[in-house]
Amino acid sequence: MKLTNYIHCLQIVFMILLVGLVFSEPLLMKKGKEKMQEKEVSYPHAKAYVCESQMEKPKIAITFDDGPNIVHTPRLLDGLKKRNVKATFFLLGQNMETEEAKEIVRRMYKEGHLIGNHTYHHLEIPKLTTEEAIREIKNTENLIEEITGEKSGYFRPPYGAWDKNLEKYLSVIPILWTVDPRDWDTSNKEEIVNKVVTQVKENDIILLHDCYDSSVEAALEMIDILKKRGYEFVTVEQLIMD
Repeated sequence: MKLTNYIHCLQIVFMILLVGLVFSEPLLMKKGKEKMQEKEVSYPHAKAYVCESQMEKPKIAITFDDGPNIVHTPRLLDGLKKRNVKATFFLLGQNMETEEAKEIVRRMYKEGHLIGNHTYHHLEIPKLTTEEAIREIKNTENLIEEITGEKSGYFRPPYGAWDKNLEKYLSVIPILWTVDPRDWDTSNKEEIVNKVVTQVKENDIILLHDCYDSSVEAALEMIDILKKRGYEFVTVEQLIMD
């Protein structure tokens, strides 16, 4: 009898221990969840911070025609480098003939700017014969490739005048603009800046010229203003491919 009672006691103890193990795990898990919930509550802005940090900035492209200019373009490149901004330059073939000019183009390329074609002599495309237009574009394209080792493929027609018929003969992507402060028509830096910063919006393409001192000054000032507003400056290629 004593042996039987002893065995019964052991069975009861074993059952108690077993029940404790079965119910203790969910209890621990519950406590762990409660701690996790407490941790989440203690950082109420964490989710909002992550979402905000992953939001993309509105993108815009700043472009410069008629270069390179051996006086103003290097100063513009210095300012862009300081601000970590990439721009797009539509170059004239006739302005890339000297070694000094070629070195500026090499610098543009090395510093990550996009180089585009703006014809050789800044001629209005629809007023040319097909053969003349092709020559204007191809000669500049070949010169860009000779200097940088890479074809451009991006073309800005002078005066914004394009002939779609040429797309049958040329592998170029015509690029126009959406914001034009007419910087070629004024030397008033504040006027140029104001026209851009009051008009610009996401995905806009800004037209400027790096052959004027006032345009270079205005470009750097508007970049500072628009970056503070949250805009990100990208090349035209990045803008249209995004």
